[in-house]
Amino acid sequence: MKQELFNESNIQLNLAPEPKSAAILRAGELLRKNGYVQNEYLEGMAKREESLTTYVGNGVAIPHGLPDYIPYILKSGLVFLQYPEGVDFGEGNTAYLLIGIAGKDDEHLELLSTIALVCQDEENVTRLKQAASKEEVLEILAGGDV
Repeated sequence: MKQELFNESNIQLNLAPEPKSAAILRAGELLRKNGYVQNEYLEGMAKREESLTTYVGNGVAIPHGLPDYIPYILKSGLVFLQYPEGVDFGEGNTAYLLIGIAGKDDEHLELLSTIALVCQDEENVTRLKQAASKEEVLEILAGGDV
């Protein structure tokens, strides 16, 4: 995966449990802090979750903004948040991994499909849930050529 899309500064491990809205905001803040999005994109991420859950199954959620908020994306990127105790996404769904994405043009579709391939493999998800270092996360996601 390209260094500018995803690197160690985009990874947070061993986060304490928090409400879904706070976890999504945390992902958005990390995207903003690392120069991928403007502040308004965070509102788009919250609104996206209100209209349709970003929980995709297998203990993974992929928060991202509504299409109306694409103008607030400065460049494509993704962030990775690991919650060992999980985040309640409602309806009995618990996300242990949040992968926040911001895709400029159609790059987000490519990002989503790559992430989906890595995360559909339960072994990869288990390894990501248990990853003790940022290097390990990069290595696992690079295995999917993210």
